Amino acid sequence: MKKLRDYEIGIAKLSNKKHEYEFDMDDSFFALFEQEIILGGKLLAKVELDKTESLLTLHFDIKGNVRLTCDRSLEEFDHPVDVQEVFRIKYGPETMELDEDLWQITSETQTINVAQHLYDFIVLSLPIKKLHPRFLEEMEDDENNEEGIFVYSSSSTEQAEDGDEGDDDEDNDPRWDALKNLN
Repeated sequence: MKKLRDYEIGIAKLSNKKHEYEFDMDDSFFALFEQEIILGGKLLAKVELDKTESLLTLHFDIKGNVRLTCDRSLEEFDHPVDVQEVFRIKYGPETMELDEDLWQITSETQTINVAQHLYDFIVLSLPIKKLHPRFLEEMEDDENNEEGIFVYSSSSTEQAEDGDEGDDDEDNDPRWDALKNLN
């Protein structure tokens, strides 16, 4: 069983240049987080760490599949994941989050753990509505079928037939007339 320590990068003794890391993520990775969104998966994360005197820039490239539950049928299915993200860490007097993609750490920090970032990037790449691929194909077929389309128009049918759009003031609600004079 993997532990969070498997996703630590020792930064204290790194020289100022680019460093590359790879992390395998499987069912045991997702078991580390208290969540019910992702049932499991098989992914590979390549992390390129570019270290300078004052900044660490991490480039994440995550590819693979995660197992999700369909919101419509409750069936499990594999969903492809392909994520590229950048995260920056700068040195400062205290450890704190400055922005969603910028953290500050002290110069005494020995390691950084990227597990939470990996998990967050994967979850944020997932669709809000999780549908089995066969339902996605049905939705695409429905979108290509124009027979079921309902068109709504606020103009009256008489105006549309005559081609006369008429004076809009006749149809307006008088309560809105005072707003027209505000400039």
